[in-house]
Amino acid sequence: MVVSLGVVSLLTDISSESVAAILPLYVTAALGLSTIAYGFIDGLMQGATALVRIAGGWAADRGGHPKWVAFTGYGLSAVTRAGLLVAGGFATVTALVAVDRVGKGIRTAPRDAMIAASSDPRSLGRSFGVHRTLDTIGAATGPLLAFAVLWAVPGGYSTVFVLSFGCAVIGLAVLGLLVPDVPPRRAAWLEKHRTREQRGLPSCKGCTCPVEIAPAARPFSWRAVVTPSLRRLMVAAGVLGLLTVGDGFVYLALQDRSGFATQWFPLLYVGTNVAYMCLATPLGRFADRFGRARVFIAGHVALVAAYLCAGVSSDGAALTFVALALLGVFYAATDGVLAAVVGQVADPSARGTAIGTAQTVVALARMLAAAGFGLLWYAVGRSDAMLVAACVLTVAVVACWVLVRGLDAPQTADPEPAGSTAPAQVLP
Repeated sequence: MVVSLGVVSLLTDISSESVAAILPLYVTAALGLSTIAYGFIDGLMQGATALVRIAGGWAADRGGHPKWVAFTGYGLSAVTRAGLLVAGGFATVTALVAVDRVGKGIRTAPRDAMIAASSDPRSLGRSFGVHRTLDTIGAATGPLLAFAVLWAVPGGYSTVFVLSFGCAVIGLAVLGLLVPDVPPRRAAWLEKHRTREQRGLPSCKGCTCPVEIAPAARPFSWRAVVTPSLRRLMVAAGVLGLLTVGDGFVYLALQDRSGFATQWFPLLYVGTNVAYMCLATPLGRFADRFGRARVFIAGHVALVAAYLCAGVSSDGAALTFVALALLGVFYAATDGVLAAVVGQVADPSARGTAIGTAQTVVALARMLAAAGFGLLWYAVGRSDAMLVAACVLTVAVVACWVLVRGLDAPQTADPEPAGSTAPAQVLP
């Protein structure tokens, strides 16, 4: 299932990133709108997903069918690709971008919950790393596809939109036809027996008897989302998110320092995505061994180093490449790993909601970080702003390392839902 979901994400990211790469040009050149209009659309792209991530996870947990919640989200995004072919103004483009981002928010938590539910608990980091590798291949391919089309067909925005729609539809078909639906209750039973096998206890693996979880044993409860362990993790993720200023500012700082031609600017995104693609699976495996929460916190050290590369005054292409590689390390050590940590800590009956909540905390924190850093840059300049961000983030990394201690401790008992008294039942 992990590879199938990775293929879905790969195709969807080719679709979405090919559009995102040309959207500034399309809005300002083809539609003739101002940069203020594009700024509003870009802000909507960054923030709209945060509003529905929790709802997507809750719907998957409550209804027991995460696949079809994710399918709805992917479907909404696919529809917007066709809509761009007939979009003719600011209101239409804004509405389509909003629907696309809502679709992304709806699908993310159920998809990650399915990855966690179908994976061995001992290799969650590797599973998310494999998925993020495939996802990032799409993220790197999309912009290259878009610029290749525009290079061959100047002004061929409609061609890009057609290709984008085709990739989205194929991804939707792969999800609907090849990915099984794993209800949270079934996932809970699978985890219970995986844990029993790891401890050398007898299990029902390989038997043909029907297995169910007693209804009282696995009801959805919001209490499972606010456990002490999850609260500590959410606080750490939120604090670090408030100091993650966003790739765009780092790229602008690199461009401002080095003065390279603006037409090369989009390739900075490709450089980061290539580094992320190469490192996601290895760092996921490392997280399984060393500790997922520890790797998530330590990944922000790479972000500190990227800030320093962007903030120093010395020029040179080598430093730019190092900064891009460090950003790739940061995402490989944090993006999928955060979902793996939540999947490790959260009760399976509320896993989708917990993942959605964590992702919402991070998204909202990063929105605030972008706004605050923009003001800081305006007040003190590029170099000083980057160096201040690096210093404050260093302090936060140390504090959050202490905060998440113990989250990587192995479980010593079968996972049971909070407040549950009824055991799993094996029906004859």
